[in-house]
Amino acid sequence: MKFQEYTLCKEIKQNLQELGYIKPTDIQYKAIPSILKGEDVLAIAQTGTGKTAAFVIPILEILYNRTRQKRHKQIQCVIMEPTRELVIQTARVCNQLAKQTSITTLGLLGGVEQDPQIAVLEKGVDILVATPGRLFDLISQGYVSLQNLKILAVDEADHMLDLGFINDIRQLLRHIPRYRQTLFFSATISPEIKDLAYSLVHKPVRIQISPKDPVSKNIDHFVSYIEMDDKRFFLEQFITSHSTNKILVFVRTKVRAERVKSAMERVGIATETIHGDKIQKERNQIMKQFSDGTIHVLIATDISARGVDIPNIDFVINYDLPDEVENYVHRIGRTGRGTQRGTSISFCSSSEKEMLQNIETFISKPISVLEIDKSTYKQTILESSEFRLPIKELLQEIDEIEIRKKKKKKK
Repeated sequence: MKFQEYTLCKEIKQNLQELGYIKPTDIQYKAIPSILKGEDVLAIAQTGTGKTAAFVIPILEILYNRTRQKRHKQIQCVIMEPTRELVIQTARVCNQLAKQTSITTLGLLGGVEQDPQIAVLEKGVDILVATPGRLFDLISQGYVSLQNLKILAVDEADHMLDLGFINDIRQLLRHIPRYRQTLFFSATISPEIKDLAYSLVHKPVRIQISPKDPVSKNIDHFVSYIEMDDKRFFLEQFITSHSTNKILVFVRTKVRAERVKSAMERVGIATETIHGDKIQKERNQIMKQFSDGTIHVLIATDISARGVDIPNIDFVINYDLPDEVENYVHRIGRTGRGTQRGTSISFCSSSEKEMLQNIETFISKPISVLEIDKSTYKQTILESSEFRLPIKELLQEIDEIEIRKKKKKKK
């Protein structure tokens, strides 16, 4: 079934077509009809399967039919997101799919001045996409009223729990009508997620898209064994060999992100970093540049593993393996989105082999190894722009001496 066959208003259908939405993904196919019927939905689906559109499309259709009959705009839908980047991206999807309709969306997030957001709220909006912090700030100040809320959507619920937002979500229930439609979307399910979900939804339709392999079938993922001090040389070589591709590099800490950026700058490769120490304005600008292709390489920490929904990311590089095994799936899920294919390569040092084993246990299968023979390994380091010619020559001399020694031993 194609989107053009759905009972949607012509404006939304046109927007879907312009954005390249032809056929629904599995989660969209199963969720959209139930949401359009007004049913509560509890949906579990891995990252990269199109969850955002699965709830945004029917929400817009429901509000389209309601807003035509109302003169004054009231907040009718709240979409809760765990990170600022996800607020920005979900709000963008809402606005793209609502083009040519009268439905308005505001992304409500911290880290920026609240006065411009208040000005928009005073004019009236239909949909709020928000992080818990800024939402509760403006509720307490009296700028946000949710008395007429019709739909509550909780996105990336498992990440909400990871970041400690469970009490904020439960507190939200005190500010919204008891009778409402609730949509609950999560990448994973656990006893805590289940308890939270059933405290929010009423007789939900449960949808679970959970293949045996939690990694999307659109992603080819590999591992290469590279020692920690040598990783920069292999990243340099990879970026140089894929200079026109969009590459997202994950590291473990903010300090590591800046160090890797400096290492790349030393060899003439332009990169940017995104992590918790960046102010929101700077983060927004970097994300825009990465999205439009002004910058081709972005170095990120795990705070962005679920915050980056940029189209056409060709490669994800795990420069460091993640501490939390679930983050492996979320990281590599930044590529191979929707119907596109993507590739991920993890650099695994000797000290990270236990992490690799834990990841393979989590995904229930070994990760294919991209073998690097000793000669290629040495050559990659020697060919780095970081090495001066005399050092290259010295290392080559050492290799030649070792070869001569081996030949003498054989004689």
